Amino acid sequence: MALRDYHLTLRDVSDQQPEYLETVFSLGNGHFGVRANDPISGNPIAGTLINGFYETAPITYGEAGIGYAKQHQTILNLPDLRHIHVSTSSGHQFTHSKRTAADLDLGTGELMEHYQISTDQGETIMMGVKSVIGQEQTSMWSAQYTFTAGNYAGGLLVSKSIAVPAEAEAIMSADPRKTRMAGLPICETEFVTQDLQRYHVKTRLTKQAVTMYLGILLPHGQLLQQPLDLSDEQPHSLEYAVYVGTVGKHNTIDPAAMFMASSLASLTDDSRTFWQGVWTRSEVSVGGNDELDLAIHYNIFQLNQAAGRDGRTNISAKGLSGAGYEGHYFWDTEMYMLPYFTYTNQQMARQLLVYRYQTLPKARDRARALGVDQGALFAWRTINGEEASAYFPAGTAQYHIDADIAYAVGKYFEITRDLDFVIQCGFEMVLETARFWENFGSWRQVGDDCRFEFHTVTGPDEYTALVNNNYYTNRLAKHNFELVVELAHQMMKRSPQLLSKFGMSETDLDVYQNLADHVYLPYSEELEINEQDDSFLDKPRWPAEKSTPDNFPLLLHYHPLTIYRYQVAKQADTLLADYLFPEDLSADQLKREYRYYEGVTTHDSSLSRSIFSILAARMGDSEKAYRYFMDTARMDLVNLQKNTADGLHLANLGGSWLALVAGFSGFYVQDEVVHFANHLPTELSRLTYRMKIAESVLEIDLTADNLDVTVISGPIPTYGVSVNGELISLVKVS
Repeated sequence: MALRDYHLTLRDVSDQQPEYLETVFSLGNGHFGVRANDPISGNPIAGTLINGFYETAPITYGEAGIGYAKQHQTILNLPDLRHIHVSTSSGHQFTHSKRTAADLDLGTGELMEHYQISTDQGETIMMGVKSVIGQEQTSMWSAQYTFTAGNYAGGLLVSKSIAVPAEAEAIMSADPRKTRMAGLPICETEFVTQDLQRYHVKTRLTKQAVTMYLGILLPHGQLLQQPLDLSDEQPHSLEYAVYVGTVGKHNTIDPAAMFMASSLASLTDDSRTFWQGVWTRSEVSVGGNDELDLAIHYNIFQLNQAAGRDGRTNISAKGLSGAGYEGHYFWDTEMYMLPYFTYTNQQMARQLLVYRYQTLPKARDRARALGVDQGALFAWRTINGEEASAYFPAGTAQYHIDADIAYAVGKYFEITRDLDFVIQCGFEMVLETARFWENFGSWRQVGDDCRFEFHTVTGPDEYTALVNNNYYTNRLAKHNFELVVELAHQMMKRSPQLLSKFGMSETDLDVYQNLADHVYLPYSEELEINEQDDSFLDKPRWPAEKSTPDNFPLLLHYHPLTIYRYQVAKQADTLLADYLFPEDLSADQLKREYRYYEGVTTHDSSLSRSIFSILAARMGDSEKAYRYFMDTARMDLVNLQKNTADGLHLANLGGSWLALVAGFSGFYVQDEVVHFANHLPTELSRLTYRMKIAESVLEIDLTADNLDVTVISGPIPTYGVSVNGELISLVKVS
């Protein structure tokens, strides 16, 4: 499969509002992100985001309770690195601008834009901005500004500096997805030389610090004033570079070395090499729909830009494209985004799991705060590992995050056989979450049936809170118990003494297996479907007259207690478990459950449609599979949720990849067999993609009546491979 040339332009997006374009054309590298703000008008509330750089503020409750989250954690909006001051030689400021073109090269990471800028006096010139962010050199960003005469062709004065941010007006909104302000940090700035500015920023409460340097590369001169003359009617360019230091580390740089490493040409080479590696491992080609093909490449591009790579940071709900959801990390990572990395870039997947391991001590503290004496409870929404959800019914009560993280550890090991990671980090997380379930749950005798149950929980469906025996939660907890046993046996193959390292014996494994065998999974005999929870099916359905477009999302129009009274789901819940454990139910039961839960789901969450697409594909309903997939794949490019201005929907981006791979090609792994099945919808003529299984890069190619799997690099894997239910022998392409 040849790597194609992909560019996202203004013609490929549905909205031309500045805040929306800032998000869609943002650049990032896991360490920091730069929104594509208008360099002339700028944006006082959003410019640069550093992954994990945040401030706290006390959460104010009208009636607080024991164990409530105590502090907000909010990612800081740092100064806009793109902003530039331009004036005529007579002092007229260019304060008006119009973006006339934008081109994001998904193969190299370069962003090229054109603006017409003007003064109040009507003088106009053209400005081009070419920018790139380092991918291996993750501290660097560089931009070239090119000025061309318009109806004004005289002298220009151009200046650039990192400005101390002004106090921005707080955004007052009941919408939790919106950007929030965290107050001003402590800022110090100085000019080390006439062409190098040092900017140091420190948070007031978290005591985090980071240092930036801004330098002018070409031509050498002064940051604060660079004269140009457009009278020759030739383009004139200035090139700047920014160094963004590591949070918490003292960063002192050699300006000459920085200039050499951070030129636009150098960073472009760095970025091009990185993206070539990404597409070699995870290229996707969708035949029959060029818009869809571009959208999938864009989604994968942004996933890679957003993921923390250092083991200290993760992927926030909006990535590094915006400050929506305050920059928090959720379960979204493990269930929607991590699978892409697990099957294409296992080192990245490992680092994202290492972040969770780093927060394990705080997860243990959180379990104690909730009255569970053993085990660990990971924070529902967090940056530093502490719980930051101010609304526990739809936050902390989503205990399933423990089992989600354990599930992700299991999938990582299943595909990598990285036993060293299991011994060093993974098993402890799986064990501590299992200990939480063991002490959180309770036994109950119902007739001859002895059940292990979980009460007062909230599942993925945030419109149904504080219920007993949420099916998804119970099914994942069951898997958590089983995974302890499985991973323990894997470690014991290396050394029987390894269990004692964790204070365990083989008798303990029998306890966890017994718990797994007795976890209660609610089932409706009448409807012959898995019940979302003990009470969901007993509630009245959401009134049809309230199901109008003006009333969605429901959470912004109705009190939570109003919503909780009804049988209405925000997103896939029981169906999400059906996707994760396809072996659990027959094709007929899946169809019954899908039909039922589709009828009560609003898809108010961006996490929902990808799961509905996957399951529709598995059922052979290609029309629904394709329809849900289109909403998933192009969600941000068409601004489907109407809030892309606050950042991309990163979990949905991961979900779009899952819908292709797990849906249209039926991919899943079970008992060391990699399964594929052809569910390609008629709207697509071909689907080809790459994934990594152990040390082997596979290419999967689907057409209407064929599915081929070949090895394009690495050894032929020891895993079995099943296509449409039959084991096949793999062929390696020379």
